[in-house]
Amino acid sequence: MTITVDSLAETHAALQHAPIGAAILDRTGVISWANPALGSIVGETDATALRLSLITVWFETEEGDALLQMIESHFDALPETRVPWSRAINFSRRDGAEQPCEITLVPCTAAFDQWAILYVKSLAQLTLAEKRFTQIFENLPLGLLVIDGRQRIVQVNSALADEFGYAREELVGRSLEMLLPERYRASHAGHVEGYTRAPESRAMGSGRDLTGRHRSGREIPVEIALTRLETVAQPLFMAIITDISKRKRAQMALEQTNTQLEEFTYVASHDLRSPLRGIGDLVSWIREDIGDEHLSDGVKHNFDRISLRITRAEQMIDDLLTYARVGVRDPHMETIDPAKVIEEAVSLANVPNGFTVDIDVSGSRFSAPLTPLATSLRNLIGNAVKHHGGESGMIRITMHDEGRFAVFTVNDDGRGVTPGNEERIFKLFHRASPGTSGDGLGLAFTRRMINAHGGMITVQSPGALGGASFEIHWPRILLKEFEDD
Repeated sequence: MTITVDSLAETHAALQHAPIGAAILDRTGVISWANPALGSIVGETDATALRLSLITVWFETEEGDALLQMIESHFDALPETRVPWSRAINFSRRDGAEQPCEITLVPCTAAFDQWAILYVKSLAQLTLAEKRFTQIFENLPLGLLVIDGRQRIVQVNSALADEFGYAREELVGRSLEMLLPERYRASHAGHVEGYTRAPESRAMGSGRDLTGRHRSGREIPVEIALTRLETVAQPLFMAIITDISKRKRAQMALEQTNTQLEEFTYVASHDLRSPLRGIGDLVSWIREDIGDEHLSDGVKHNFDRISLRITRAEQMIDDLLTYARVGVRDPHMETIDPAKVIEEAVSLANVPNGFTVDIDVSGSRFSAPLTPLATSLRNLIGNAVKHHGGESGMIRITMHDEGRFAVFTVNDDGRGVTPGNEERIFKLFHRASPGTSGDGLGLAFTRRMINAHGGMITVQSPGALGGASFEIHWPRILLKEFEDD
């Protein structure tokens, strides 16, 4: 556009407080006036110091010569044919740093056709934002690609190229269809067209499995999130593509393991319980046929030992069934009062009178399934007594909030856990202390139950009181994967 003013003073007044740099030039490129914004761009605190200097001194030699030729061409044209023109250029600041800018030369009216106005807009923030975007785009450990409105790939990062087995230069400029299995290509165009009409950041293919096509031809399971990039030139769209092959394999392996465990426990229950009962019946009949009055004390003792071991084997089968069931999350949520649930767990654990129990709760109430949490605490308190090694002792139970977890700690002053057994005590049929009753399933139950609800349990020995210290991290805030179960 052409600036129409009655005097240069009016121009000065209009541009004095403009948010972009402005200077009035003659045909030789000499600055007759500059505003403070231009002084800030070139690093000059006093804009009046720019007067009577050549605009070209702020550029590299080649860029300065090209700019001067453009200015001369502008003034060589007839005033009525002069039009604004723009270009991107780097200013050399007084401190030596370069600043990217966009300059626009605008003609004045015929009355002042011996001057022109040069607008200078700093692109430093835009350039910095682009660099930051590029750094984030390239360094994210997720596959990222940008496509245009015609579904051509404009930009990809290394993570995506590696996921699909291509070099980046093999993807840029190509159709997005090359990354899609053939059966999806016919419907894909319609999905994209629908998205471009009403673009919003969302997950793609919600409720169904998506796959991408690797360079080798095999398909890989993926998750895709779409978002629109705001640009001036053309609409662009960014997709975040995550290869979930490992997660799918882990999920399938876990499901298969749980299924096999349940099948095993139920088969074991049926196939082992019947012969055990048969053996028990036979032992009882033999003892009845002989009669206790004809048995020596040693034989009676052996008969009792057989019955006890049959009972213990049946209990182990029941425990295996219980172990399989505790791997399922309890969906029933309640408001948990930490102090109350600890007190009830202590009461149900039947702690002997010789033990002192100290409770310290600083955390807040939260929502969670009550039964598995209370059972876990009761098991740990009972273990603290059973494996203590003495007739009296100290048990300290604390609870505090830590991020999205409620952290419960059960400390005792007993003999603790033998070094090297910190992980082994959570295995099936492993007893924490030799010579104690039980079949070694309590801690295995507890860990499986806690893990099924998104928590975790760890042990440290010696702990704060010198014995074992068990710590439960129970989620106060559920992750979405558990909420969707």
